[in-house]
Amino acid sequence: MSAVAIEGVWKYYGDYPALKKVELRVEPGSSVALLGRNGAGKTTLLRIIAGLSKPSQGQVRILGSDVRQERARRRIGVLGHGISLYDELSAAENLMVFARLYGLPDPRKSALEWLERTGLERVRDGLVREFSRGMKQRLAVARAFLHDPEILLFDEPFTALDDRAIEVLQKLLSGAHAAGKTIVMSTHQLKEALVIATHVALIRRGEIAYAGERTQQMADDTGWLYRTYEA
Repeated sequence: MSAVAIEGVWKYYGDYPALKKVELRVEPGSSVALLGRNGAGKTTLLRIIAGLSKPSQGQVRILGSDVRQERARRRIGVLGHGISLYDELSAAENLMVFARLYGLPDPRKSALEWLERTGLERVRDGLVREFSRGMKQRLAVARAFLHDPEILLFDEPFTALDDRAIEVLQKLLSGAHAAGKTIVMSTHQLKEALVIATHVALIRRGEIAYAGERTQQMADDTGWLYRTYEA
């Protein structure tokens, strides 16, 4: 059974097709670099995989269940462009809110564990509105990993991160991959993405132009994929 199965997905904005009959399967334990130029449809596809946007046609299954079902969404961790934290709550309170939403048995314990893992334990009682951008980013990373999801979805995860947040995220990604988690990551940073990726999917104007294993040639020459499949 595929970790993510995308079946005939179209997405229209008015008359404009942002995605066109996308078919893609992501196997458990694989790490997929989702590539494409600005406006190609990467963010739209990730939002649909995460259950945050409904396709105009087609469906997405998460480990066999329709992504719109609650049990499927609980198996996903998402880190997107918007940090989406509660500014008037503390760091610990933010994570406890999400821990309760995910039905974790000890929300406070889980929150404190992830604050420590992301280097935020000293400011656990600080209000998020007083945090720097980098601290907020690390808290968003903690939220994505909080419930030990089987599938991790990242939309340009390294964009605008500070050095500490990049270090934290890289370590967590490596650990998740080693633990057999499934990762789908949209990024423009090809060199970094292709190091961890086991597979690559290239979107061109809303369609899958290439999907397959990441080869050494791709890692050695990051422009090869675009030259070959976007000509």
